[in-house]
Amino acid sequence: MNGSRIAIAFFLISLATIAWSQDPEIDSLKNVISQSKTDSVTVNGLIELSRLYLSVDLDKAIAYGRQARTIAEKAGYQKGLGYADKAIAIVYYNQSNYPEALVQFQNSLDIFESITYKTGIANILSNLGAIYYVTGDNTKAIEYHLKSLKVSEEIGDKMRIGTSMNNIGGVYKSNPFTEDKGLEYFLKGIPIFEEIKYDRGVGILSGNIGEIYFDRKQYDKALPYFVTSLKMYAGTIDATFPLTMLGKIYADREDFQTAYYYHNQAIDIAGKLDAKFELTQSLIGLALTQSKEGKTKDAITTYKRAETIGKSVKAMTEIKEIYENLSKSYSSIGDFRNAYAYQTLYTAIKDTLLNNDEVNKIQQLQFNFDINKKEAAIDLLTKDQALKAETIKRQKLVNRAAAVTGFLLLLVIGGFYNRYRYVRKTNKIIQKERDRSKELLLNILPEETARELETSGFAKTRYYDSVTVLFTDFKGFSTIAGKLTPQALVAELNDYFGTFDEIVGRFGLEKIKTIGDAYMCAGGIPVENDTHPLNAVMAALAMQEYMIKQNLDREARGEQGWELRIGIHTGPIVAGVVGKRKYAYDIWGDTVNVASRMESNGEPGKVNISSATYDKIKEHYQCLYRGKISAKNIGEVDMYFIESSITKPALELA
Repeated sequence: MNGSRIAIAFFLISLATIAWSQDPEIDSLKNVISQSKTDSVTVNGLIELSRLYLSVDLDKAIAYGRQARTIAEKAGYQKGLGYADKAIAIVYYNQSNYPEALVQFQNSLDIFESITYKTGIANILSNLGAIYYVTGDNTKAIEYHLKSLKVSEEIGDKMRIGTSMNNIGGVYKSNPFTEDKGLEYFLKGIPIFEEIKYDRGVGILSGNIGEIYFDRKQYDKALPYFVTSLKMYAGTIDATFPLTMLGKIYADREDFQTAYYYHNQAIDIAGKLDAKFELTQSLIGLALTQSKEGKTKDAITTYKRAETIGKSVKAMTEIKEIYENLSKSYSSIGDFRNAYAYQTLYTAIKDTLLNNDEVNKIQQLQFNFDINKKEAAIDLLTKDQALKAETIKRQKLVNRAAAVTGFLLLLVIGGFYNRYRYVRKTNKIIQKERDRSKELLLNILPEETARELETSGFAKTRYYDSVTVLFTDFKGFSTIAGKLTPQALVAELNDYFGTFDEIVGRFGLEKIKTIGDAYMCAGGIPVENDTHPLNAVMAALAMQEYMIKQNLDREARGEQGWELRIGIHTGPIVAGVVGKRKYAYDIWGDTVNVASRMESNGEPGKVNISSATYDKIKEHYQCLYRGKISAKNIGEVDMYFIESSITKPALELA
């Protein structure tokens, strides 16, 4: 078990509300909002609804946040406006959309600073620190948490002071070179929470301190902190952590009777609360103790029980540990066949999990890229506003000059007025036609290619070393077409392909063409990038998700559903414009043919990818191997179905 799951605990507001306890609260809150005659009450109620829906429906959570923002803005309720932006930001955070969350938190901070609302300022600074921590920028995370601590100390907010101590300590604790600094902040935070009698805060900090001492094998120092943490967590699922750690300490001391006492308590609590993730971790702790005592067969039984439960909640890191220890356990009793089998499973799952350092680097690069785009958009908006202001100022000067010299210019203006109107009208017509032509060209060709064609009169054919091609078609389309009128069939296809266009644009892909019921797009062209395999897979999953919703609606109306197959392959292609009169942007090469084979060998509702694409996305998605197919000019190609995503657990926000 890794205590880092509580090292950073943004626990001022709990986001993990149990769904069954929310319904009465939600209904009651909606009733209050519907009867409210005060904007501030309505805004605060909508913000609270957004919080309650975080663990139920993120779409509703963000909708309530935006509704609160609209009402607060119209009413001039600045504090409510700041908290509405915060509510929206927290939804984006839960979706791992960190750039958008950062922008919304910054909006909230700007509002709170404009009204000098220091409680809100401290809160948002802490949440900004949380975003930078989860994206791997510990320097900025510390910077924002220290700012939050300073403001909290200015207003004497003990809860936020203790929270900042914990968050700063958590960031320092994540790096072995600054672990001592983390311990220092954890120790400072405990008396603050004890003073305000915040037991959960004391439990979190005590657990973090105990884990540091445990890792250093300073068990005499670790024990009292885990005991304190257990006392504060009594009766809650969080108690499984200190119980398991206590079991590990006594197992290392070879006091197995006491170790089993703590492990069994952890298992009992997790079992009663049906907390499968915590139960998996507690069982691993018990099995480790059994192995140390030499009860290898008992340990194997416990590991297998943990394996079954862990698989049900996709606890991949824990399953990896289980496979590794099962391999060692079977090897120690001479059962080398099972030892080899579990070593193979361990190697396979290890390969699918990203190294933490690589995760941080990738996330940080993507985060910086997205933030730079946001900042560039903000800079452009600022410059545009400044330009408009300067234009207005200049116009005022011109108007004043015209008022002074108007009489002298009147005769001249009279002579040129009609000419001016004619020229202006002509220019508007020319500009309108020019804009229309450009818009039509952009609907046919990628922007990069259209610009090249517009400036030079021709577009060069280009070779791309790596492009991801996505094909879709509808299974049994001929049967469906035979049951619909031509008009209804075209309307249906237009609806589906229109949504596919929107999805393709959202994930940065380029639509190539449609042929009957087939749809083709590609990533990494005409502007090359390194994310096109992942973008194509995410777009494909979004298409299948859309089709599921559409088919549910069709079934409810008693209509036959449309079954979509999707195939994806990554490789080199040639791309360019064909034709002299009716331009068409197209791509050629074996990669296109293999992508088509992936689609035709797929299944409805699934995303079938080649081994080339799998190698690019396997660190982000669990995939199911399907075997090989033969592809012309390439040979045999392995196929995989996308099964589920591999995600980093999200942290809670205050």
